[in-house]
Amino acid sequence: MTASSRALRWPTLVFDLDGTLVDTIGLIVASYQHAFRTVLGHEDDEARIRAWIGQPLLRCFQEAAPEHANELFAAYTAWNEANTDAMVRSYAGVADLLGDLAAAGARVAVATSKRRPPATRALELTGLTDLVPVVVTMEDTAVHKPDPTPLLLAVARVGGEPGRAAYIGDAVVDVRAAQAAGMAGIGVLWGAGTEADVRAAAPHAVAPTVADLRALLLG
Repeated sequence: MTASSRALRWPTLVFDLDGTLVDTIGLIVASYQHAFRTVLGHEDDEARIRAWIGQPLLRCFQEAAPEHANELFAAYTAWNEANTDAMVRSYAGVADLLGDLAAAGARVAVATSKRRPPATRALELTGLTDLVPVVVTMEDTAVHKPDPTPLLLAVARVGGEPGRAAYIGDAVVDVRAAQAAGMAGIGVLWGAGTEADVRAAAPHAVAPTVADLRALLLG
């Protein structure tokens, strides 16, 4: 461990992807609504859709319409893949933050419920691929957030310790997964989760902006 990493509050930092490192919220909501219109003939409540973000797609479709879950999943993924390049956006300041964390000696990873191909593409489109050396995706674990397994796998793959790690995400499931993993949970407010819901989950800290997150992580 380098001297700079010892100075960090959390030497290991694991990030959620959607709504935290990359702005995919509009794409995800539109993909859900396309699936619901195509298969069920109507759209769903956007607030409920936004609350699903961060969880595996099939689980959410099984909750919404179990008898049509596979059809909904297929419609979602086809539309999502066709529109990813046009709709994925960067969050200002995130690339610089990741670069500065690496320079400070932090071990950085992503743990996401997203499937590997779209996760990889989102990182490519936003120029973050080389800044995130470890990416744990839906295919890597049998259970998913709020279960801590994906977070713990990410920490292990970068050689960190859960007790000296933080998980940063925009959803209640992110905070709960961090707590279950014995990690500090940091809720960010620029993604899908509402401020009230994120704060109600009792995270270790809340970062309303990327600048606030920088202050928390780098001081």
